[in-house]
Order: sequence, then structure tokens, then C-alpha cells
Amino acid sequence: MKKITLVIIALFAFGFANGQAKEGQVSKGRWLIEVNTGFGDHVGSTSLSLTSSDGVTAYNIGAEGGYFIKDNLAVKLGLGYGDNGIDGQETPIAYKIGAKYYFKKMIPIELSYNGVGFGPADANPTYLGLQAGYALFLGKNVSIEPGFRYNKALHNEFYDDKFQFNIGFALHF
Repeated sequence: MKKITLVIIALFAFGFANGQAKEGQVSKGRWLIEVNTGFGDHVGSTSLSLTSSDGVTAYNIGAEGGYFIKDNLAVKLGLGYGDNGIDGQETPIAYKIGAKYYFKKMIPIELSYNGVGFGPADANPTYLGLQAGYALFLGKNVSIEPGFRYNKALHNEFYDDKFQFNIGFALHF
């Protein structure tokens, strides 16, 4: 855990020295393709994950895409597919619809509606998510975006609010 913390601190420190978008990566008319790794509680996950515990292996595969409708503001859609490793339970399809704004071209703030599956609320959770982080641009088309995400459950009688730490990898075209 100590090594992970040091790596994250180093990324942020390097990012503040060299991480701003300089070549129009977040300009109107550009495209964004993003893959996240999620740490914490997974909800409506469009991230990549693989876990194994007590002989149960769970995975999730997903990605998000977006289009910059104006400078610094992208509209995003995401899909994910996963298996929790428990026999007899359906494999969920996750979805996300939202918007991402790059404040000062380096601080991404995202608001999204995300969930798992389709159907009644007691079977398929939905959340309103808010995410903030830092965009470290590694060149013309690539950024690494660590961030924190809070997911507010829209059906509190069935599901709890969730908190996540994500590391996103984005391609800008």
C-alpha cells in the first residue's frame, strides 16, 4: 500500500510540473476514449477489474467514449460487462451516461448517471456519480487521470452510496 501511495504522489507531483493539455486535446470536435481501473466498491462499472478471493473470481471489462461539444466539455457514454463469479446470478451489463469538464484543461470533473442491467430497482442499482481528479497529459493523444468518485444510490431502500478511487487512461483524437 505504501508503494501505491508513493507512486500516486509522484504522478501528481510530475503532473503539476508537466501535465497540462497544450495541443488541443480537450478542444471542441475532439473524441475521447477512456478506460478506468476501479478501486473500492464497484457500481455500474465501466472499468477494468479482476479479483479473486476464496476461490471466487470476478471480472469486469468496459470502456467509455466521449465527444467534446465545446472546449473542455465532453458528453460521454460507457458500457461494461462483468461476472461476479457467483453461480446462478445473472451477469450484469453496466452503462454510464454523463458529461466531463476539464477545468483549466487539467482537472477533469465528471457528472454521470450509471447503473447495472435493466429492470426493476430492487434487482438493478442506479447511481448518480460525481468524479474529480487530475489529467496528466503524456503527449498529443494520451492522458492518465487518477481521480475519486462518489456514487449516490438512487434507490436507497435497496442499495448504499459508494466511494471509489479510479485511475483512467484516455486517448484523445
